[in-house]
Amino acid sequence: MPELRKDPITGRWVIISTERARRPTDFSHESTAPLGGGFCPFCYGNESKTPPEILAYRANGGGPNTPGWSVRVVPNKFPALGIEGPLLRQGDGIFDKMSGIGAHEVIIETPEHHTTLAMQSEKGIEDVLWAFRDRMLDLKKDSRFRYVLVFKNHGVAAGASLEHSHSQLIALPIVPKEIREQVDGAKQHFDYKERCIYCDVVRQELDSGVRVVAENSDFVTLSPYAPRFPFETWIVPKQHESRFEDSPTHAFENLARALKLLLTTTDQVLEKPAFNLVLQSAPLQEPSNAYYHWHIEYMPRLTKVAGFEWGSGFYINPTPPEEAAQYLREAEVEAPVAVG
Repeated sequence: MPELRKDPITGRWVIISTERARRPTDFSHESTAPLGGGFCPFCYGNESKTPPEILAYRANGGGPNTPGWSVRVVPNKFPALGIEGPLLRQGDGIFDKMSGIGAHEVIIETPEHHTTLAMQSEKGIEDVLWAFRDRMLDLKKDSRFRYVLVFKNHGVAAGASLEHSHSQLIALPIVPKEIREQVDGAKQHFDYKERCIYCDVVRQELDSGVRVVAENSDFVTLSPYAPRFPFETWIVPKQHESRFEDSPTHAFENLARALKLLLTTTDQVLEKPAFNLVLQSAPLQEPSNAYYHWHIEYMPRLTKVAGFEWGSGFYINPTPPEEAAQYLREAEVEAPVAVG
């Protein structure tokens, strides 16, 4: 059974996942070889090779764990946390730990093996976003879970172990330190100015335009003022909403449009980079608030995090966000063939 342990100095929690690699020989060295080849459990027709599905969208009906789906959600076969059992908090001398309770799910974004998220139609991407929302709303009913993190690792350099396009979702019994710092920082700004810092950022960026990549009626895509990574890009709602799962229905179409444009543009400008995509939203069990603002963070893997970054917490970014935004904004994008 996995467990969570708290660093007594920083307050950061780590997962000790006993279901995963344990011995030195279980760890593979980084490879630059492309993913692919061999059997893929996520492909159309291989539904019996994954754990039983939790959610699936099928336009023409059909039974669970059968073909005919467009998006499918299954438990991760090698979960970082376990969903069964009580949430037990314990002391271990001066240390703190708790049972590794949580949910770890895989969102299979398409039945087609070689179709990336960027290649999907806006409707196909929208369905993936609806799957995120539906799973977050369902997991929210479990009072053991305090936070749901949705993320996508695309490419070997970003941590993907399977080529087939997919995202992951992990429900946690604690709010991660990174999110707590974001929420607390936003609240301090609100307490002082009675305004949401993210709303202030959106207004200023739209006024200046220098770091804006694109916008539509519901969302602005921008290079943040102090990005950690070259070409780091955020998609932020124009209207305040602290939780992704509470977003109005009409917004999902425009979010899919914004995400597709970002992915197709970066594929062209950066030559199809490996990337991480993270959905940042307010904690599950806390009420909606006026100070935190959900958003999506896109981080292409163009540089490596090394000793200086790990030791200092500082990031060295060789590309000013104003230049990154200009490159992306002015790119003449040829959209890939839409699928789905």
